Amino acid sequence: MKILFLTQYYPPEIGAPQNRLHELAVRLKSKGIQIEVLTALPNYPKMEIFEAYKKNKISREEIEGITVHRSWIYVSKSKSILSRLLNYFSFVWSSYWKGRKLGNFDYLLVESPPLFLGYSAIALSKKLDSKLIFNVSDLWPESAEKLGLVTNKHLLKLAYNLEKKCYQKAALITGQTQGIVDDIKNRFPNKKVVWLPNGVDVSFYDPQKIEDTGFRNTHGFNADDLIFFYGGILGYAQGLEIIIEVAKKLKEHTKAQFVIQGSGPEKEKLVALYQKYKLKNVHFLEPVQKSQMPGILKAVDVALVPLKKLDLFKGAIPSKIFEALAMKKPLLLGVDGEARKHFIDRAKSGLYYTPEDLTSLEQQILFLLNEPEERKKMGENAREYVTAIFDRNKIAQGLYDELQNM
Repeated sequence: MKILFLTQYYPPEIGAPQNRLHELAVRLKSKGIQIEVLTALPNYPKMEIFEAYKKNKISREEIEGITVHRSWIYVSKSKSILSRLLNYFSFVWSSYWKGRKLGNFDYLLVESPPLFLGYSAIALSKKLDSKLIFNVSDLWPESAEKLGLVTNKHLLKLAYNLEKKCYQKAALITGQTQGIVDDIKNRFPNKKVVWLPNGVDVSFYDPQKIEDTGFRNTHGFNADDLIFFYGGILGYAQGLEIIIEVAKKLKEHTKAQFVIQGSGPEKEKLVALYQKYKLKNVHFLEPVQKSQMPGILKAVDVALVPLKKLDLFKGAIPSKIFEALAMKKPLLLGVDGEARKHFIDRAKSGLYYTPEDLTSLEQQILFLLNEPEERKKMGENAREYVTAIFDRNKIAQGLYDELQNM
C-alpha cells in the first residue's frame, strides 16, 4: 500500500499539524505502508523560508525514513488577506505540478486547513489514481467566518462550495475531534467519516525517563514557584490576553509565575500589554524543538490552555494538552465542550474555568496554589487517561485497520 500525504505544514517546522502528521506517517510506515509526503518549503511560523532550504537547495529529503518532497511557496510577513491567499494558492499550484510527477499511490491524504489545498488534492488524486482521504483538523471556512478572519461574502461562498466538493470527492473523511466528525456527518450523512484524533507518544513524553534540564534555574525560578505554562501559537483564537490580565491581578502572589512560550501574530500585542503593566511574573520564551519539550514540561507545574469563548470551539481539543498530560501536569482548561468532557469530567486531570472569564481563572489558580496534593492526583490521572485513549500507536492502528477494510 502506498500513501501520499499532502500538507502545507511539515517538519522541520514546529507546530501541531507538523508533529501530528509526521508521527502518523512514521507509525504507518512501521506497518509496512510506503509513505511519501508532498509539502512546502518550511517557513512557518516566521513566514520566512528556512535558511537551509532557500533557493530550493533541498527539494527532496528523508526524515526518519519518510521521503519528503518540497515545492515552492510564496511567503510574506504581511498579514493582509491578499498575502495569505497568495501563500495558500502558490502551494496549491506548485504542489500539483510537483505531485503529478511522483507516480501512482493507493491513497492521497490531504490536511485541511488550508482548505484551498483541496483543489490540488482533488486534481492529484485523479492524476495519481489515488483514493482521496480528506483529513479535517479545523472546520474551515466556518471557523474563519466566526472568528471574523474572513468577511468577504464572495470568498466565503467559494470556500463553502470547495468544502462541499472536497467531502463529496473523498473516499474517506477523517476528523480530528468528535465535534468535527459529528458536524460533517450531520451535513453529509452518506459519507464515511471517522475519528482520527491527535495524540501523544507516551514513551517520548514520559516523566520517569526525563532528567532535570535546569530549566527553572536557567530562567530564574525558585524551587517553590508554581509555574503556569502556555506553549504554542500566540494567535487570536487563543485569547492569551487573559494570562497577562490574571498575572496582573495575582502579582502580589509571588509564587504564581506565568510562562508564555511560542510565536505568532498576537505576540507583539501581548508583549506590549505585559510591558504596559510592568509585570515580573510573566515570562515570554521563544519556541523550541520538539526534543526539548519533555524537559520543559517536566520543569513546569500546570498546563494553561485558553481559547476564546465561541461555540465553534466546543468541539476543539488543542494539541498542547496531550503532551502536558502525558508528563503528569494538571490542566487549567479554558475550553468548553469536548475537551472539558474528556479531560476534566472523565479524566479528572485538571480544572475548568469559564473561557475569557478573568474571575473564574483567578479562582482556579488560587485553588491550585493551595492544593499540592490535588495537583499531584490530577497529574497521575492525566497520564493514565491519555495513555488509554490518545496513544499515537493506537490511533495509527485504528487508521491502518480502516484502510485495510476499504
